[in-house]
Amino acid sequence: MDSHIVRERTAMIASMKPVLDAGPYFFCSTTDRAIISSCADKALMVFVESEGVPLILTSPDAEAHGFNTDLPMSRIVLEVFSALDGVGLTAAVASTLANEGISCNVVAAYHHDHVFVPQDSAGTALDALRSRQRQAEKEAG
Repeated sequence: MDSHIVRERTAMIASMKPVLDAGPYFFCSTTDRAIISSCADKALMVFVESEGVPLILTSPDAEAHGFNTDLPMSRIVLEVFSALDGVGLTAAVASTLANEGISCNVVAAYHHDHVFVPQDSAGTALDALRSRQRQAEKEAG
């Protein structure tokens, strides 16, 4: 993995290298401390909000705890090591997918950004992001 931090907008987009992880993953939320404890080490993400604790879970874990699994999501990992204070990558990704009519939920983690899209749109989303990356590569020269 290239650990060089990229901060400049066009460079982040040109270097994003989207990789598909088909999942499926499910966005869930609970206030039940037993479920939180049971899922914490298996969840792809755990966050604390005033309404509860959102979790991103795999299908077996979501189903085991009775969560709704009506919206399976795939994850696209942006392999670029973007700076936490970098400006424009999330906007570029969201607008690229919006132009294709694809909803997305972006989780900006420490090393990479993770873009969750409806599983049935994952291939189109990946193609659109790769196209946007190629465009940025040309812009970067």
